[in-house]
Amino acid sequence: MSAAEEETEAVLASVEATEAPSVDPAPSDEVTSEAPTPEPASSTEEAPADKAPTAQSAAEPTPSEQAPSPAAPKPGKAPKPSNLPRPAAPARQGKATSATAPASPMPAPSFTTPLEDAAKFAKVSDDGHVILIDGAEEHPVGQFPDGTKDEALAYFSRKYDEVVSQVMLLEQRVATGAPAGEIQKTLGHLRQTIGERGMVGDMPALRARVEALQTRLDDLKLAEKLALEKAQAEQLATREAIVAEAEELAAKDPQQVQWKQASARMAELFESWKAAQKTGPRLGKSVEDGLWKRFRTARTTHDKHRRAFFSQLDATNSKAKSAKEKLIARAEDLSTSTDWGPTAGAYRDLMDEWKAAPRASRKEDDALWARFRAAQDVFFNARKATNDEIDKEYGENLKVKEQILAEGQKLLPVKDVKAARKVLNDLRGRWEDAGRVPRKDVTRMESAFRKLEEGLKSAEDDHWRKTNPETKARTNSALTQLEDKVAELEDDLTKAQSKGDAKAIAKAQEALDARKMWLETLQKSAQGLR
Repeated sequence: MSAAEEETEAVLASVEATEAPSVDPAPSDEVTSEAPTPEPASSTEEAPADKAPTAQSAAEPTPSEQAPSPAAPKPGKAPKPSNLPRPAAPARQGKATSATAPASPMPAPSFTTPLEDAAKFAKVSDDGHVILIDGAEEHPVGQFPDGTKDEALAYFSRKYDEVVSQVMLLEQRVATGAPAGEIQKTLGHLRQTIGERGMVGDMPALRARVEALQTRLDDLKLAEKLALEKAQAEQLATREAIVAEAEELAAKDPQQVQWKQASARMAELFESWKAAQKTGPRLGKSVEDGLWKRFRTARTTHDKHRRAFFSQLDATNSKAKSAKEKLIARAEDLSTSTDWGPTAGAYRDLMDEWKAAPRASRKEDDALWARFRAAQDVFFNARKATNDEIDKEYGENLKVKEQILAEGQKLLPVKDVKAARKVLNDLRGRWEDAGRVPRKDVTRMESAFRKLEEGLKSAEDDHWRKTNPETKARTNSALTQLEDKVAELEDDLTKAQSKGDAKAIAKAQEALDARKMWLETLQKSAQGLR
């Protein structure tokens, strides 16, 4: 029942309770031809037109179904039922509305049948009984007592107009794609009302219009079904993708997983799941339950692997921390040693052990390394300070040795071996007397003095080779043999030339040239030995 109808019914009931039979009917100037059209029902409370106050049925007259008698507010005047105003429906707070079909912003449709057109579909008796002409059939509608024929006809025509208005509203909602289920429910109530035929109007046209609306509604149902199936397929694909990625994350080797990124991604997948479940269409219960079970299992497995990984990592970190704490303790024990050489070697061994030890977490490992390095720094800084003090003392010795090197380098290249040997022996004595030099200069100074000694030794070796008696004897013997051979080959060449033997001449000349080259080379060598 619409809001307007409910309030009209209440007003009429109060009037009926105070009816005065002796009162004259109201004058015609207080009568209106038609009551205002009621507001259409909301999308969730669309009531059929048969819920409006009905006149007494001709077939089954009862007091509650009769149209109300006029009220008697003043003597001599009593308004007719059609004169009663239909108040507008007040706003109802807290009234339930559909969550899926909000009220349409377009104005509610209204239909009115002219009285002369309504008269084509009814017969009205003098006592207010109204008969509906429905095609070839006549059907008693009801009685409107204490009123004119036009008032009776207008009353039951308005009931027809209300149904048509509601059909028009449903047509609008179908056109805008409102939920078909709600429209079908309201249309079913209207069919029932139309079937009772408690109104006056073109019933065949109304039934044809309802059937056309049903056809359009069936098309809307089919479109909704196809859209739902498509949306469910998309929802299934979305859920499957979420589950597949979650299972892929859960199946990875825990040792190869970047846990921060993986955990964040799993949380994102869970939020995507909730969003899809909230905004998307529902799937079948078995499908929903199966997908959720898979997703929950993947999340549980992922979390189990993460916990196991970090538990193992904590154990590894604890072991690494313990091992490195021991190395730090040994390093700190050595930090005050002044036995520079052996202690430096011990620190090198500790460093090798540190590199071989397992790593703790990055933060802890950095802190442990800082302590280990600090212990080494104490030792090496102390050694450096001592060496710096020593180097400062040895600075004057370095100047003396620089001067000795400058004098020795004047001997190179050595020409007089005996004189150079004498000078170098003197320089070596002065070198030893000069004492130690700073550590950073030791290698450089020793290498430079060693080059002086090597230059002298090389000159001595060359001098010995040249003055060795055995070498001279061997060289002289070879010279004699080559000279004899050259003389012999010259004789052979002369004989070949006297005979004019070109082949013998060429051969003798070739052998002679070779022996002369050897003889020249040996003679130069012998000159160096003298």
